[in-house]
Amino acid sequence: MLLLPSHQSDFDLTDRESYRRGSSVHVDWTLSNFPPRFSSLLRRKSEEERVAKSQIAFSSRRRGRLSEGVKGTIFFSQEGDGPTSVTGSVSGLKPGLHGFHVHALGDTTNGCMSTGPHFNPTGKEHGAPQDENRHAGDLGNITAGADGVANVNVSDSQIPLTGAHSIIGRAVVVHADPDDLGKGGHELSKTTGNAGGRVACGIIGLQG
Repeated sequence: MLLLPSHQSDFDLTDRESYRRGSSVHVDWTLSNFPPRFSSLLRRKSEEERVAKSQIAFSSRRRGRLSEGVKGTIFFSQEGDGPTSVTGSVSGLKPGLHGFHVHALGDTTNGCMSTGPHFNPTGKEHGAPQDENRHAGDLGNITAGADGVANVNVSDSQIPLTGAHSIIGRAVVVHADPDDLGKGGHELSKTTGNAGGRVACGIIGLQG
């Protein structure tokens, strides 16, 4: 049974207990008394409502110049089989563009490096969000203003909250530098977008 955070709040990922505590996701209805057709409708409606409340919260306060003070809250929501909406903000960044990706592993044992590579279930090259040849987790860049705050407002169809390629239990990562979207000609362009170090990250979990 997957245990996920039971409430939405900012938390420091250097404290592993902050994301170990949680409660199991469950549905409080007993459907056996309903005819099969209505049972199916109720299950589908329950799933749609639960998915729409999926969120993450993250912060990073690891020692070091790049990540000190970077924190924020990001929300993921999806209606039915439609695209996933990604909203929120990140503060404490240097002004400019920062690579913004979903990574494969929901693990911060050794900081953001433990989140693994970009989420890439179909084995494609790194690219821009609008490219056909891209990692599922390639969400492009977020832009921090002079105050160090980046507001996030993204819609993407390759990061569902249910199904075989669900991003629940994976991680979102903010990078130190711009993502070149696979077009920069650098040796890392086709794998990471040459987006530099990982300055903040967080586990993606359902919110009750």
